[in-house]
This record gives sequence, structure tokens and C-alpha cells, in this order.
Amino acid sequence: MSKANHCGLVLGVDHVADRIKVLIVDDSAVVREVLTAELIRDPAIQIIGTAPDAYIARDKILKLAPDVVLLDIEMPRLDGLTFLRRLMHYHPLPVIIVSSLTPPGGQLALDAIAAGAVDVACKPGSGLSLSEMTEMLTAKIKAAAHARCDRARPAAEAAPARLAVGSQTRQLIAIGASTGGTQAIEQVLRSFPSDGPAILIVQHMPAYFTASFAQRLDKMCAMEVREAVNGDLVQPGCALIAPGNRHMLLRRHDDKLFVQIKDGPAVHHQRPSIEVLFQSIVQCAAGQTAAALLTGMGTDGAQGLLALRRAGAHTIAQDAATSVVFGMPAEAIRLGGATEVVPLHRIAEKLLGAANGE
Repeated sequence: MSKANHCGLVLGVDHVADRIKVLIVDDSAVVREVLTAELIRDPAIQIIGTAPDAYIARDKILKLAPDVVLLDIEMPRLDGLTFLRRLMHYHPLPVIIVSSLTPPGGQLALDAIAAGAVDVACKPGSGLSLSEMTEMLTAKIKAAAHARCDRARPAAEAAPARLAVGSQTRQLIAIGASTGGTQAIEQVLRSFPSDGPAILIVQHMPAYFTASFAQRLDKMCAMEVREAVNGDLVQPGCALIAPGNRHMLLRRHDDKLFVQIKDGPAVHHQRPSIEVLFQSIVQCAAGQTAAALLTGMGTDGAQGLLALRRAGAHTIAQDAATSVVFGMPAEAIRLGGATEVVPLHRIAEKLLGAANGE
């Protein structure tokens, strides 16, 4: 049994019987070989081909109809970003950018997400063990295979109307997201005023990529946005993003809130984990919090959202129609963790309304 996704491809409901077809595009023969050898260990994934450049990739996409493309950015003849833009215009399908774990790589990866890629991942040898890289990339491929690549993206030049701050009966906003989340978070944050409530964000991304993401948002938003460091005070007008590959927790000392950044095992296969942040808020500030769980595959944050709601927080799940992948929000809704289910374009309004006691 199969169903058509929103990119015009046919994906199997049972990926073991009907495997996810993946095309690897990278100019390095070593990277192509390593990715192929590691990914075929998962019975749900089939590597249907590889390509050393964009022109060969174009021909193989048309011939082989992959479900997911893994794309390098820095390639000869035609760079990956230019190729991605053409691909999303003429033949859109789920693309994961596989990039070097460097600040320039993070910037280019975010440019690629803005151009239509659904996610980013690290190349082999980027500071993660081979097993960690394989586990993360495998999960991203499975999420991308379910992604709706027709989701509208906020136009950089068309900033949404800024909302107003009221009495702020809730002084903290917490947001968690995964696949499709970078664009969703951008759309939410750009609606907040410069004096908005403090915001804590977990977006599933590798190290360096989160720093680039924070810098990009800081240029777009009225609020200050930056990657969190251990001991940062949680204060109005500032959004802190959990650094890639490290957990972020909320702590209280006397009457002040601050974040703790720490290592530790992945939770729900994720580091940073939304669950870790949400559960830490339950311990010290649930009644002061409005929280939202946005688009993404899996279950990270769903139990935490339920715990927040039970502890007195106002909780929101993004709806199916506007989610790139309706996984985490769907699980939160199933558990009863969402006070309300809201389309993306209304989430900022609802979060700030909850913060204002409305």
C-alpha cells in the first residue's frame, strides 16, 4: 500500500517492505562510499544511486525518482545551492543538505533550508562518531521521506506585523521543533516585539549550525537572538537557542532563571532534546510558561508538553496542515499535552496572548 506525498512522489507506508529510495550527491568518492556503506545497514533505506556533481544528479533524479536526496553544497561545475534552487523550482522533492561541521558550512546550510531543503546533517568526520552520524542521518532520512515540501516559506522581505506586550502573567516562552522547524521558528520570532517575554528554543540541529541559525534570526527579529551559553540569564527581550549537540535546561537560583548547558546521552535520539528542556521547566517555572511544540518527526517533547500542561503551563501544538512533518505535535495531541492546536501563522499570537494572560 502506498500514498502520494505532497512533492508528487510515491512513498510506501511500510518502509521495510517499500524502502526509502535515496540518492547521494557529493563530489567526494570517499564520502559517497562511507554514506552508502553506513546507510544500507538500515533495512528501511535503499541507496539507488550516487552522483559526483549536479548535472549527473539531475539525470539520475529524472531516471530513478528518489524519495530523498542527500546533497553536498560545495561541488564542481554547479554548486549545490544553485542546483537546489533549480530543483525546487522544476522538480521539488525532499532534500537533506549534508555539510561540513564548520561556521561557513552552517551558513550555507541555512541558505539551503531557505531555498527549500528540509533538513541539514553533518558529513562523516565532522566531530561525531561514525555511529552517531549514521543514527542521526538515518532518522533525518526517514523524517524527510514524510516531509511536505510544499509548505509555504516566510518571505524574508515581508516581515509580519509585530505583536504587543501586555501584563505578561507568564514571563517565559519555550519552543521545540525539528524537521521544518527553522522556517517555522523564524516565522514565529519575527512577530515578537523587542520587549517580548524571554524565549528558550530547542531546534534539532548540529553544532555550528545553531550558532549560524541564531545569528540569522538576530538580524531578522526585533528581539535579541543568540546561541545559549552556560549560565545565561533568562530575561525579557532575548531568545536563547540550545547549542547543537548539547542539552539546554532551565534552572532557578533565588528569584532568577538561567540556563544550564550540558553534555549527556541523547534523549529520543536527540541532543539537544526538547524533552530535556521542557521537563526542566516543569521543575522550576511551569506556571510562568507558555510552550509550543512545532513541526518534526518522532516524539521528542511530547511527554514534556503534557507534563508542562499538567503543571500549569499553557501549551500549543502546531496543526497538521502547516507542519512539514506532523510527528511530534501529533504525539503531543494524542497524549493530551496540547491546550490548543494552532496553525503556524497564529502561534506567535497565541503564545504572546498566553503570556499576557489572555
